Amino acid sequence: MKNWMLTIGVFFFALSTQAQSVVGKWKTIDDETGEAKSVVEIYEKSGKIYGKVVEILRESHKKDLCSKCDGADKNKPILGMIIINGLKKDGSEYNNGTILDPTNGKKYKCYISLESADKLKLRGYVGISIMGRTQYWTRVKN
Repeated sequence: MKNWMLTIGVFFFALSTQAQSVVGKWKTIDDETGEAKSVVEIYEKSGKIYGKVVEILRESHKKDLCSKCDGADKNKPILGMIIINGLKKDGSEYNNGTILDPTNGKKYKCYISLESADKLKLRGYVGISIMGRTQYWTRVKN
């Protein structure tokens, strides 16, 4: 009986910690219009966090290219592009990486943290965190 109760406890603990992870699919929201723009899949690779655009929600933008990007990303499709790069866990947030804004082609330092199981806070900035912009993304339910 004790083993069975322990198994159930471990199962529910695993479910609760998974729900508290930044890993998953997130709907991005336009700062100005409040309109959903895309879905970004956040994943872990070699202990770092990355985010890739896996769906573009606005029909008129589905084939957009990153025309203002530099280097290897110049004129590449935004769909499939890795926009969050190399974040490392630091307590309750992930930082020391970058985020790319495909609209203006600029890369920013960034950090992300969970506001709740289904709400992700992203802060992109230049120099110090106070000189930046915050977005909130919502988790996509399967």
